[in-house]
Amino acid sequence: MAAPLIVEYDAVGDILYLGKTKSYAEQESEEIDCGVVARLNPTSGEVENLEILFFTARAKAGERVSIPVLADFRLPQPA
Repeated sequence: MAAPLIVEYDAVGDILYLGKTKSYAEQESEEIDCGVVARLNPTSGEVENLEILFFTARAKAGERVSIPVLADFRLPQPA
């Protein structure tokens, strides 16, 4: 199901959140790369959210963050 991309940043934890839904307790977590956590739908296993840890620290160091997921960016079609 298509959903808008939600982008949030937690300055205290230095975590960038990318998601299709708000996180919820039942989601399963899996570290898919060093400092990158995927939050998965417990039924389908679909990636619903990503958490990129130490985001500004990586950016300041000039580190490129490559996330091992497939992306399908597209604009919503008018109704």
